[in-house]
Amino acid sequence: MELNQAQEKVDQWIKKHGVRYFNELTNMAQLTEEVGEVARIIARRYGEQSEKETDKSKDLGEELADVLFVLLCLANQTNVDLQAAFDKKLALKTQRDHDRHHTNPKLKTTQK
Repeated sequence: MELNQAQEKVDQWIKKHGVRYFNELTNMAQLTEEVGEVARIIARRYGEQSEKETDKSKDLGEELADVLFVLLCLANQTNVDLQAAFDKKLALKTQRDHDRHHTNPKLKTTQK
């Protein structure tokens, strides 16, 4: 699925089930909350913090999907074409970062 299709799918869901979009500030706060939930899982599952029993049942994919859903809502309500923005950003990063990353000695080391 392309990003513009995902934006349309979210818009249709909001119209059918959500009544209306929350305002941009509320969605920004919600996005921050969802990113925090992703950070909690990553820090405890892959980082140095110990994972609590209650955290072990958390689904990282579900939390990432929550982030994506709210991000798509924000894009829709601010008239951002995420597909165009993503394509432009990827082209920029490809041009700007290709040589930089290939010549970065820090990336040549093996991760533990």
